[in-house]
Amino acid sequence: MSRVYNFSAGPAVLPEEVLKEAQEEMLDYRGCGMSVMEMSHRSKMFDEIIQEAEADLRELLNIPSNYKVLFLQGGASLQFAQIPMNLMKNRVADYIVTGQWAKKAWQEAQKYGTANKIASSEDKTYSYIPDCSDLPISPDADYVYICENNTIYGTKYKTLPNTKGKLLVADVSSCFLSEPMDIEKYGIVYGGVQKNIGPAGMVISIVRDDLITDDVLPGTPTMMKFKTQADASSLYNTPNCYCIYICGKVFKWLKKMGGLSAMKERNEKKARILYDYLDSSNLFRGTVVKEDRSLMNVPFVTGSEELDAKFVKESKAAGFENLKGHRTVGGMRASIYNAMPLEGVEALVAFMKKFEEENV
Repeated sequence: MSRVYNFSAGPAVLPEEVLKEAQEEMLDYRGCGMSVMEMSHRSKMFDEIIQEAEADLRELLNIPSNYKVLFLQGGASLQFAQIPMNLMKNRVADYIVTGQWAKKAWQEAQKYGTANKIASSEDKTYSYIPDCSDLPISPDADYVYICENNTIYGTKYKTLPNTKGKLLVADVSSCFLSEPMDIEKYGIVYGGVQKNIGPAGMVISIVRDDLITDDVLPGTPTMMKFKTQADASSLYNTPNCYCIYICGKVFKWLKKMGGLSAMKERNEKKARILYDYLDSSNLFRGTVVKEDRSLMNVPFVTGSEELDAKFVKESKAAGFENLKGHRTVGGMRASIYNAMPLEGVEALVAFMKKFEEENV
């Protein structure tokens, strides 16, 4: 068996240690004679899995007791509708559009009320985060929405927006658990797990208790009410059991690695190696302004579509997978999530240096 260096933006690389543990337990989880994929979500054994996963996540993020943790299906994109359905009491919300996913969330919210685009970086292909220190917050806005790390464009909020007292809702899919965060600064934090935590098919939503009510928009499906999911402890219907199981193992791995402060240091070191090379290269260049660069997603280009295509082809042959940029922007992108080892980034930079020598 040969493992490649997988720089996919998601579904993405998982810790090898976690995959090996799952492999060992695939046919017989802790002597029960079944795989986790086969057991009832109502069983005592699965109850222990989900309870332990939530407890470890709460510990990692220091989640206050007045926030619920929900393991939901539908991925992050379903939250684009679920959030306005549950929160848009005044039928008004403010959105800061810094990439494709924030734009899609803003467009979806328009179905349920007035969704104001109060700031955007679309004018420069989402290559920066706009100044959010004095935003035109709507007086009657129910919440302010951001996508905190933009997977496609490689930007990251380093300072949260000044919401002037309004509720902040954040999609943190591609930076989830990559560094510590203060949950109390948000009303809702959610993220698809397929980038930094587990397999595709689930979103984790951390929702403040006072936002979980029956006072939702008319016509909101039962399954789309946060209260339905919270009251049933994420077990209203059959959840994504195997995904929860893998996420739980990743939470254990993160704790073993030293927690989120240690992961931030590790991620900063990896990103620095790649960004320092990009800043010194005569061939490659990063596409994001320095102050807004993501630690997780690093887009770069050569300036030539032909050279970009050649680089992607040759990198794949050399064992570097999924470096092609998103179809909407082209170029290249290296996603260096928690599970990407330091040596993977070092090997990529060595390959890029060799490619530069041969093509400049």
